[in-house]
Amino acid sequence: MADSYTHGHHPSVLRAHEWRTVENSAAYVVSELHPGSAVLDVGAGPGTITVDIARRVAPGPVLGIDASADVVARATEFAASEGVANVSFAVEDAYALDYPDAAFDIVHAHQVLQHLARPVDALREFRRVAGGGIVAARDVDYEGVLWYPLIPALAEWHDVYLRVHRLVAGDPAAGRKLKAWAREAGFAEVASSASLWLFESDEERAWWGESWAERALESSFAEHAVGLGVTDRTGLERISSGWHEWAAAPDGWFLMPHGEIVARG
Repeated sequence: MADSYTHGHHPSVLRAHEWRTVENSAAYVVSELHPGSAVLDVGAGPGTITVDIARRVAPGPVLGIDASADVVARATEFAASEGVANVSFAVEDAYALDYPDAAFDIVHAHQVLQHLARPVDALREFRRVAGGGIVAARDVDYEGVLWYPLIPALAEWHDVYLRVHRLVAGDPAAGRKLKAWAREAGFAEVASSASLWLFESDEERAWWGESWAERALESSFAEHAVGLGVTDRTGLERISSGWHEWAAAPDGWFLMPHGEIVARG
């Protein structure tokens, strides 16, 4: 996956990624996770979803791939610490996978296609290595996020984020386009669905809000935002303060809609 990654791999980003499991991020594909299935998890990140998948399909082999060697090493350590033996990780290119046709029963990609400049080409490659199996993908639709209270700094964050994401690589509104992309990639059957993440409890607001407050100042997103001239350091500090304000608001509520596909043929 050679495209630049908007968020990067700052600890504030990886903490959010490490929260992800099959239950909260891939429930739509649970019915396809059968023991013995061979699974490729594209964009595996720190490996929490990948390891969860491996437990569900054991003794089937699961391979998680990512563009970052550091993140692959982190995922490998995580799998070892969890004692999951049927999973491995490697650095790979989503557009040119080093595996033969029909090598996997399932290809899974969570929050990947939104960051690729050529999502249809990637889906074609996923289709090749899935053969007669399935390709399952889930992506957020950042254009459709909703929040309350209507804090001006969060409106500023939303505008800055959408602009930065598009300038770096990919499409922040990917969730609504997954079905169309899969059809363009040549799949004969595409089942689409939707789900959401909602952060609203005191604990959830503290976790999500404080994560973004840090991300707004310290992650690759911040570097891109300033480097591309979308905002300046003062703007990022306003955004960070807005996330602190939202996290502290008892009425705080943040919803992220996601599109999902299970594609065959």
